[in-house]
Amino acid sequence: MRDFSKEILAYALSNALEHGKADAGRVLTKLFQHGLDRKEIPLVMKVITKTVDEVNSMNVKEREELFSKMNDVVKKHDKTEDYELPELPPSPIGNKVVLRLAPFPSGAMHLGNTKTYMLNALYAEKYKGDLLFVMDDTIGSVEKPIVKEAYDLIPDAFKWLGVNYKKIYYKSDRLEIYYEYAEKLIEMNKAYVCYCKTDELRQNRAEGKECSCRQYPIGIQKARWKEMFLSRVKEGEASLRLKTDMQHPNPAFRDRVLFRIADRPHVRVGTKYRVWPTLEMCWAIDDHLLGITHIIRGNELMIESDMEKYIWDLFKWKHPVLIHVGVIRLEGVGAKISKSKAAKEVRSGEFSGWDDPRTWSVQSIARRGIRPEAIREFVKRIGLNKQDIVVPIEVLYAINRQIIDAETLRYSFVENPVKLNLSTEEMKGIDRVVVPVHPDRPEETREVIVSDDIAISGKDFEKHNGKEVRLLHLFNVEIGKESHVTSVDNKKIPKINWVSVGAVKTKILMPDGSWIEGFCEPSAVKVKVGTIIQFERFGFVRFDSVKDGVAEFWFSHP
Repeated sequence: MRDFSKEILAYALSNALEHGKADAGRVLTKLFQHGLDRKEIPLVMKVITKTVDEVNSMNVKEREELFSKMNDVVKKHDKTEDYELPELPPSPIGNKVVLRLAPFPSGAMHLGNTKTYMLNALYAEKYKGDLLFVMDDTIGSVEKPIVKEAYDLIPDAFKWLGVNYKKIYYKSDRLEIYYEYAEKLIEMNKAYVCYCKTDELRQNRAEGKECSCRQYPIGIQKARWKEMFLSRVKEGEASLRLKTDMQHPNPAFRDRVLFRIADRPHVRVGTKYRVWPTLEMCWAIDDHLLGITHIIRGNELMIESDMEKYIWDLFKWKHPVLIHVGVIRLEGVGAKISKSKAAKEVRSGEFSGWDDPRTWSVQSIARRGIRPEAIREFVKRIGLNKQDIVVPIEVLYAINRQIIDAETLRYSFVENPVKLNLSTEEMKGIDRVVVPVHPDRPEETREVIVSDDIAISGKDFEKHNGKEVRLLHLFNVEIGKESHVTSVDNKKIPKINWVSVGAVKTKILMPDGSWIEGFCEPSAVKVKVGTIIQFERFGFVRFDSVKDGVAEFWFSHP
């Protein structure tokens, strides 16, 4: 890996001098403009984190002196490097690229599994191909059931992400098709109905021993298959298995299940069917019938891919190109992201709904103010990673920040406010202040009304007690039991936020589900609901609502 240490230090210093402290995400974004490969992210983040901590421990003078020696280290760039996805191999199925989205509706799509779906969508766009949406709604399991709301949540997520699919299919509508091919496999003597107990099957697999059920002639197998549809055969009593090599090096591949009985009502088709295919069985049939040319899926589905290839070979069908990608583990999101876990928390009421920020669902990401373009760019930068990798969530934040920064207006917010005891005499002649709406657009300003009723955050009061600070865009004060104005000169001293006349009680919902409370300036709640703003020296937030006189915002990112 190329040594980026000088660039990291220069960008951290520049960022700290501009914003008061360095931000790891901003530094990382800059490195992409200088040839950082996405595979190097986990390694370079360690250097960035260490350097940012060191820079943030320096005072302003130390930062300025060190940065003055590094002016020629970093080149200025106006736009982010354009990332291109690698080419897809040609497919024997046909020249026109056809890909599919196949989500299982156990809940809302979350940031982790969105990556694979977005890769398929981005490649369909790249090749001007067809993208099919196949709702993978087989019966599922007791542990991982179908969630009714997912039938709306998943299409809504695709719409927000700008994913344009040609047509939607539901596997729960295609059971008769799967039955037809099951019967063909039985007639080819490649599938059999098995009544063996689980323990016996496990032992047979381990020993490479054929099940006695496998030996029955085709006529009896067809009769046993028909019996599976009758109520006298109980759930878990019988299954249709594929005949594979019982000496296969992977015991899990030996005589895998194709169909099993499940009497649980299906969310969409009720009790119309009781014999349900496994995912690899219906995938194998649908990928052929729908003309899929390329399948992009996770490494965890390797054995399912082998099963598909085995079935395709039995029917003498051409193979789509199978591309496996590694799992992306997002660092900095708290607990492991899981649809099943989120479904449990939503049902129990612990989470407020599927857009609760702790679900990390697409709906929650959107409500926090993260743009769909940021998700698309995030996925593009990761690309077709073959290995499992850890990616800091700061990468997504940095991309989103770059998209929204130029248009986002700045406002003031103070957490757990403490009132400064400034005298009326000191405030004479100061009843308003003109502040820029954005640091890069000093010509655009707005007025903020001021009185001696000024408050700062409790953290700033404790941190700077007995010291001189500058109230951002206003004047300098010495903080203490008897706070007082010291001067109006814009000196190089710590700058802090403040609020004054008409300050609005405010709550900010954080990604971990906690609320931060304080006051914001009144102008901040005059924007439209859904607008993303920045509370200076706090972070980007999305204006969500006003309830009982309290303004509620959702935290986007630093």
